[in-house]
Formats: sequence, structure tokens, C-alpha cells
Amino acid sequence: MAERNDRLGIYLMIGTTAVFAVQDGISRHLASEYNVLMVVMIRYWFFALFVLALAARRPGGLRATARTARPGLQILRGLLLITEICVMIWGFVLLGLVESHAIFTSYPLLIAALSGPLLGEKVGWRRWAAIGVGFVGVLIILQPGYAVFAPEAVVPLAAALMFAVYGLLTRYAARYDSAATSFFWTGIVGAIGMSAIGIWFWEPMAADDWLWMGSLCVTGALGHYLLIRCYDVAEASTVQPFAYLQLVFASAIGLAVFGETLAPNVAFGAAIVVAAGIFTLWRERRARLRAAAKAREAVPVAPPVTSGPEAG
Repeated sequence: MAERNDRLGIYLMIGTTAVFAVQDGISRHLASEYNVLMVVMIRYWFFALFVLALAARRPGGLRATARTARPGLQILRGLLLITEICVMIWGFVLLGLVESHAIFTSYPLLIAALSGPLLGEKVGWRRWAAIGVGFVGVLIILQPGYAVFAPEAVVPLAAALMFAVYGLLTRYAARYDSAATSFFWTGIVGAIGMSAIGIWFWEPMAADDWLWMGSLCVTGALGHYLLIRCYDVAEASTVQPFAYLQLVFASAIGLAVFGETLAPNVAFGAAIVVAAGIFTLWRERRARLRAAAKAREAVPVAPPVTSGPEAG
């Protein structure tokens, strides 16, 4: 692992969110013209090549990186992620980037809520309170019971739920496999799964849109590379709150490029969701630090060993 550098990690996370926001904008454009399944399939072909190139450079090469103690779990993770990506891009087309991302930002709250029943992690009352407040923010965005409520808003909410389960499965997989192994399986399973489905929805693509497709592939690989570098130089708990900037960048693209609007209820609800999410991440970090401190205190300290004439 590289030397710890939190400031660099924060800059890398900000860069990552900006790149992923651009990727979402390109995905919205392409998915409005072509089948979502085909767009995601081509994106995953490039992603699989990127994953293979990274694995080949690791000690032991492809064979060592691909070795997993839980192949079924890794396959489930990969399939769940491609489903989530397809659903989220569909949400971009139905609702736009602004509202889709405003709703999707609830996924850290879903992770916190599901970590107890699925992974047996302890969630204190403060985090439960933050989760409840965050979902009030989601309701403000959705405005259930009002004439302006769009049933399509369920689409990014379903994507958030799937991404939360994917995140928890990734945590569980980390008990058995390295991050490099999980990343490898994510790319390869995703490429195979999308090819099995997306090839049946192939459509001719205009020359200009092939340039956009190439840009989508490049931004995807660049975003993942920046994210890997980010977690390589800084702790996840330090940089994770800055991941919410993707909402800001994606909303800016939606407003400036696609002519979307930012309704007051969406802005207010998203602010509540983000604040609740950041508080939840902060409480999780505090809990991990306390657990680590207790673990250090529980380790017995060996008596000092002397040498030379006084050792006898």
C-alpha cells in the first residue's frame, strides 16, 4: 500500500466523482438513443480489458488474482451490479440526472440499515435516527400523495437498494478474498453477463455516437483507476463523505447540458439525505476507531527483554 496521504485521497475522490458524473451524463445521452443493455454491454467489454490488465500486473498474475474462496458470492456480486447499473441508467432516461442522483444518494443509509440483519453489525440508536431522518428526505423528494409524484422515481430507489446490497456483499466477500480479486470478478462476471443479454439488443450506432461510446469506456476505466488510487493512499472513512459530490457534479451536468430543473423539494430533500448519510459515515468511523482501540487494549504487553550482563 502507498504511503498514507489523506489530502491526496480527498483530491482523488473529488476527481473520481467528477469523472463518474461525466460518465453518467454520457450514459444518459446514449441510453436515450440506444438500448440500455447494449450500451452497458459495450462499456463492460472495455471494463473487462481494464480489469485483466490490472490483474496481469499483480504478483502471481491472472491466476492468483482470480483465485477466490467464494465463487458463488463473487458471481452474485457481479450480476447484481450490472443489474443496478442498467436500472440506474434507465432512471437517468426517465427522470434525468438531478432527480435520479438525489434519490440514489440514499444508498449509504440503506447499507447502514441492512448491515445489522445481513452482516450482524451493530447499529446504534444515533445511526438509526440518522437513517430515519434520511428517509424523510427521500419522501420529501418523492412527494408521495401529490399530483407531481412520478412513479418512475421508484427506479433509482430500486437501484439504490441493489447497490446497497452489492456493497454489503462486497464487505462480506472481503472476509475471504482480497479487494483485487473482488474487482477482477466484478469486471469479468459483468462482461460475461451483459454479453449474454445485451448482444440480442444490438443496434447500429452512428459514427458520432461511437465517439461518445469510446468516451464512456474511457471515463469508466479512469474513474475506477482514480478510486483505486484514492483508497490506496487514504482510509475509506476519510474520503467517503466526499463521494456525495457526485450528486453536485451530476446535477450540474443535468442542468447545464440536458436542460433539467432543480425543484425546491428535490434540493431540500437531497440536502437532508446527504447530511444524514455523512452523519452515518461519521458514526461508523467512530465505532471502528473505538473497536480498534479496545482491540489494542486487549493485547497483553510483553515484559521488556534485556540483554548483556543484566539479563541474568
